[in-house]
Amino acid sequence: MATPLSADRLVKALRDEGLRVVEHRSWRTHNRNHKGPWGPVHGVMIHHTVTTGTQRSVELCYNGHSTLPGPLCHGVIAKDGSVYLVGNGRTNHAGLGDADVLRAVRGESALPADNEADTDGNRYFYGFECVNLGDGEDPWPAVQLAAVEKASAAICRAYGWSQRSVIGHKEWQPGKIDPRGFTMDFLRDRITRRLAAGPTKPPSKPKPSYEPFPGAAFFARGRKSPVITAMGKRLVAEGCGRYEVGPGPSWGEADRKSYAAWQRKLGYAGSDADGVPGKKSWDKLKVPNV
Repeated sequence: MATPLSADRLVKALRDEGLRVVEHRSWRTHNRNHKGPWGPVHGVMIHHTVTTGTQRSVELCYNGHSTLPGPLCHGVIAKDGSVYLVGNGRTNHAGLGDADVLRAVRGESALPADNEADTDGNRYFYGFECVNLGDGEDPWPAVQLAAVEKASAAICRAYGWSQRSVIGHKEWQPGKIDPRGFTMDFLRDRITRRLAAGPTKPPSKPKPSYEPFPGAAFFARGRKSPVITAMGKRLVAEGCGRYEVGPGPSWGEADRKSYAAWQRKLGYAGSDADGVPGKKSWDKLKVPNV
């Protein structure tokens, strides 16, 4: 049985796939669970919004409208590729669809024609609404299509599903046309390649490196070094700067007073707060490499 992902696991799965995720309002507790069960889940369903504008589309999908209360999906995929999470649990996105299609999704087999509306899809599918008018003319930016692919693959990867667990609304409910502007086979081919290649995470940020302690003798009056300027900037950032002008590259009385303020901030007193750097206080200041 495929248990729905927790809010934290869903966010992580999407971000691990390289997506920009926006947590909209109270999405973590926003659902229609009081109207019926949520889960077990068996697949992902893709829609288009028939709207323009990110904010308008997100608010509509969060709130719903007079005849269909929100949330209307789990996530809204904007034109810029951002994913706005608007619901967590049962949402009003799938409606009634074909039981034969559900069996095919569960078995990850070829989809039959959707010719009946006899099964509650809101219980079994994650839903993503993609911002598009659905008129066949509104463009699908490459970054948005990539986000649809990534969002679908993220959930498939979380459950060990294949691309066959991703369907369009038009493949579920008779009379529906969404998503319009690309074929689901086109999308499933992209998902297949992504799942085979593994997730594309953003490059990790390099760990910052800091100036090693140069020794107390380094801090002699008149010593010039960019390290002293960098140290002074860090002291200012820590609220310990005692400079009228600067900081600059020459060690002077203002530097000593500023460093003494830093030592006192760390809890040193007396001769231990004389303004001459020591290794422990220097390491805690974290002066960046110059």
